[in-house]
Amino acid sequence: MTEVEWWEFEDKDELADAVAGDIGFIIESALEARGQALVAFPGHAALVPLFEKLAERDIRWKNVTIVPTDDRLVPVDDPRSNIANIARTFLPLGARVLPITSEAEDYKLAGSAADARLKDLHWPPDLVWLSVGANGSTASIYPGPDMDEAVAGPSERRAVGVRPDPMPEDAAVDRVTLTVPAIRESRTVLFTIEGDDEKALLEKAIADGASSSVPVGRLFGELKVPVDIYWLET
Repeated sequence: MTEVEWWEFEDKDELADAVAGDIGFIIESALEARGQALVAFPGHAALVPLFEKLAERDIRWKNVTIVPTDDRLVPVDDPRSNIANIARTFLPLGARVLPITSEAEDYKLAGSAADARLKDLHWPPDLVWLSVGANGSTASIYPGPDMDEAVAGPSERRAVGVRPDPMPEDAAVDRVTLTVPAIRESRTVLFTIEGDDEKALLEKAIADGASSSVPVGRLFGELKVPVDIYWLET
């Protein structure tokens, strides 16, 4: 089982400072070692304050490529678009912000297009930043008929299209997501979570590992790199 380090915070600003500092260090280390950095960020709106903290750091953003860990199949001007939330902060800094969605109406075809696009990038990522949903989802790997493809598909597949079942009420749309094999290859993985319920869910998922019934547990069953979890108490 992978090594897990928990970091607990009572203040949102303190958590944001810590996350921004550690992600900044990961990016700077990659730039120093390889001259470029590839990172995958979640794009939901609640993380924008953390993005803004990270954007304050003096980083050679023009050598940084950012992809979303997952995205909804919506236009980029839709408020549910993850890539739009990422781009608003990091494009003005000169970072390369790469969408993984396409105009394909079929979510399976959209997943194949995303996979092809990611295969044009230098791999593995230097960082994959994740969160966890109330149903044990992570990125857009949800319980349901597409979970096994996202968790246990071919090792070379970096992205797939998924249809959550049941659909989340706040965003009832198909998605594209990084796969567990793609996340597993990352040099570092971190989670940001909030509240006692998310902490309890994640603790159980980690303990269950590969035998877990939820996607995030299955992910932990596959991970080999140490994972940092930043938890905001509420």
